[in-house]
Formats: sequence, C-alpha cells, structure tokens
Amino acid sequence: MQTSAPCNVCGGAGQTMDKKPAGADAQGLVIDEETVSIKIPAGVESDMRLKVSGKGNEAPGNGISGDLLVDIEVKEHAELQREGNNLHYDLYVSVPEAVLGTTKEIQTVTGKVRIPIEAGIQSGKILRLRGKGMPNVNGYATGDLLVHVNVWTPRNLSRDQKEFFESMMADSHFEPAPEKGDKSFFEKVKDMFS
Repeated sequence: MQTSAPCNVCGGAGQTMDKKPAGADAQGLVIDEETVSIKIPAGVESDMRLKVSGKGNEAPGNGISGDLLVDIEVKEHAELQREGNNLHYDLYVSVPEAVLGTTKEIQTVTGKVRIPIEAGIQSGKILRLRGKGMPNVNGYATGDLLVHVNVWTPRNLSRDQKEFFESMMADSHFEPAPEKGDKSFFEKVKDMFS
C-alpha cells in the first residue's frame, strides 16, 4: 500500500529556503500591514467593489502581488434619500408659507441652495431640481433632486388662531378645489416608478 502527501517542509514546492527572514512563515513570507490610499469615484453605491491592482498578498515563489478588493458600503444621509442617481428630500412648510409663498434653503450633495415656494402650493407637490442628484459612476449623467413638499398642520392652536380658522371654514375660497392637472397621491407614486 502506498500513500502520497506534500512535503511538510516545502509544502510541495520542491524547494526550500536556505535563509528565511525573521518572522517569516514556511514559504518565506512576512505578514505585514500597509495603509493604502484609494480614489473612490463619484456616484458609487453600496455593494460595489473596487479593485486596487498589485496591493494584495504576494504569492509564494514568484513574489507577484495579487489585487486588493474593496467592498463599498455607503453611509445614509440624514436628510437625503437615494434612489439610483436621483435623490429625495422632504421639505416641510407651514400653512402660512404654503398660502403666501416663500423661499426655502435645502441641502444638496454639493451644498445648500435656495428654492422658491410658490403661493398656494399643495402638500404632495414634487419639485424637480435637475442635475442636483448623484453623478453616474460611469460619468454619463447626473440625477435629479426631487423635493417633496409637505404642508405642516399645527396640532395645538391658541383661541385666536382657532377662531381665525373657524371663520375660514365658512369661506368658499378655502374649500378644496383640485384642478384637472393636479395628480392624486397614487398617480404621483405611479409616475415615480415608471
């Protein structure tokens, strides 16, 4: 009966080292750490992988280094939500701001910008800021920033404020009167995913 197994000295390489460096393993390799600077391209997403050539482990024998594979994990932004190359931002405006109109400062990936809020804006309106989203990782285009307008209704009112709004309930000007061009919530959701 015969058995075969790789040599426990050379590991089946057929050769051994005469002089190994201090701290080297059986193949003569020394475990060492190196800090590598890498360039992260604009527009990367979570679960993408970058390859840095020549910064991996060296192979025993030939000394050629492998590649370093870097898995990307993108940290979520506190105010902006990503959907592909587009970003979404929830903007809250007060009832007086929605009625009278105003300007608001909002956060983008490149800094803050001021946008006009037209008088009579409706809750659920989506304002599109072209080119203010994420750049495509391949450099083809830049996404948009979609600003979702939400009219904030106060929960607690003073007596004078309640009287004012009670007097407005009888005013036909404050009755809901959606126009033909105003889309329902479901139509807006459908447009977002089509």
